[in-house]
Amino acid sequence: MRTASSPRPRVLQVSWEFPPVVVGGLGRHVGALAAALRDGGADVRVLARAAEGQPSGEYDEAGMPVLRAAPGPPYFGFATELLRWVQVFNHSLRRTAAAHLREPVDLVHAHDWLVAPAAVAISREYGVPLVTTIHATEAGRHLGWLPKPLNRTIHQTEGWLVRASTQVITCSRQMRGEVLRLHGADPSRVRIIPNGIDLSEWRQPDIAATPAGPPTLVYAGRLVHEKGVQDLVAALPAIRRAVPGTRLVIAGTGKTEAALREQVRTLRLTRAVDFLGHLDPGPLREVMTAADLAVVPSRYEPFGIVALEFTALGVPLVVTDVGGLGEYAARTGGPTVPPGEPAALARAVIAELRDPSAASGHVDRARDALASDFSWPVIARDTVATYDEALRVQPAAPAHLIDRHVEPAGGNLLYGASRTS
Repeated sequence: MRTASSPRPRVLQVSWEFPPVVVGGLGRHVGALAAALRDGGADVRVLARAAEGQPSGEYDEAGMPVLRAAPGPPYFGFATELLRWVQVFNHSLRRTAAAHLREPVDLVHAHDWLVAPAAVAISREYGVPLVTTIHATEAGRHLGWLPKPLNRTIHQTEGWLVRASTQVITCSRQMRGEVLRLHGADPSRVRIIPNGIDLSEWRQPDIAATPAGPPTLVYAGRLVHEKGVQDLVAALPAIRRAVPGTRLVIAGTGKTEAALREQVRTLRLTRAVDFLGHLDPGPLREVMTAADLAVVPSRYEPFGIVALEFTALGVPLVVTDVGGLGEYAARTGGPTVPPGEPAALARAVIAELRDPSAASGHVDRARDALASDFSWPVIARDTVATYDEALRVQPAAPAHLIDRHVEPAGGNLLYGASRTS
């Protein structure tokens, strides 16, 4: 346990993705957080998934001790047999921790439901507090609905993880509200710590002026329904009527790509829209930097770290008023629109394209907020404060209450019957 001679808390970060094994924003977040914590007040170890073909074991990764767990055997498909995959992966996490975690930890920090069984078990085995970051909720991803047994199981697992946690971290006021509403968490145990950005990696480049021409809009992110890319495509005809020649670049992949391509063909926008697919970090930043305007049209977005990245690159933004996106825009004066409304999105984009000086002012105010509120040293400081609080207080409840079965309520858990798509 932590002593006066070792004032830095020994923390085990548990995540299903950690660089270079990255699927989305969660992996990038955990990688940056672990480095910032190591540099700013904690003794960090990471327990995470191994890369394809990498054996389970302990690795020194840029000075960080990382325990890598291979997700098997037996082997199941993540996309086709998710719950079996999660079960086997969590067994592997526990085996890897038992074999390679050579000294006790003061605290376990879990990231989302996919590592819940291992994180809860390890915290109990060591008799230490569990802190959990809920990066998104299953009900939120489905706009309040739990349409299938799989979704209800994930929701139940989230609730168990929240009940088992001494402290819960969320990235925005909306996410805190979701956790309170969906899982009945004690408000005194739920903190808000936003996502962050390493400004040294996202500096605005010195770019020679280019001849004026039709503007380019850029979307960068996954192609899934909740990201709202379909609304941006639907808005594009109106945008092009008002600002002729406007092009849209879509950087990313996902399960709605085929539907989006068909939507583009139906709207006769094939020559105005470029699908770039997955891009490595360097080429992605080049595409983002070349944008005249970035659009983040999410219908559900716990935070939206891509908004910070575009801001750091000096690119103006139009975002939807959801989750951390809306909260970020409110702090910086940037334009927001209601989610799922292509006409409103088109009007906001047109206004920004027609008034570049106003758009530039929005960027300047947003960039001022990055260093003060969204830098990793600030986030690490607040996270260590949460660890200190978890080490001071008692567990949330006895194990038999934490582990009780809680059946999800019926209907829409977040919006009543008001949101159906």
